[in-house]
Amino acid sequence: MNALLWTLQVLLAVIFTYSGLAKISQPEERLIAIGQTGVAPFPMPVVRFTALAELLGAIGLVLPPLTGIATYLTPLAAVGFAVVMVGAMGSHAYLREPRNVALNVVIFIAALTIAVGRTVGL
Repeated sequence: MNALLWTLQVLLAVIFTYSGLAKISQPEERLIAIGQTGVAPFPMPVVRFTALAELLGAIGLVLPPLTGIATYLTPLAAVGFAVVMVGAMGSHAYLREPRNVALNVVIFIAALTIAVGRTVGL
């Protein structure tokens, strides 16, 4: 189970690092062009704040268990990503993008798996 959790943690850290770096550095038009269409309904300050949260969350998924310091942050980061995915599902549903909603559901399930797995010590 530990290997599954680590795989999910690294995968989500990569996904959210990429997403966060794009959202923090690119204009809205470029984000939409590269597939980050869920940003369209939101003002850019909200997108930038979300990007910062994604980058910090990606760090929270991997750094605490690697160092053994503040390991309680890992399930909290995973819960934060689950919450972000609920917002992303709503945004993509509003934009009528069912494939993106499905991807958000998969990421949501992965985040919840990490949260539960790292909380109960599976």
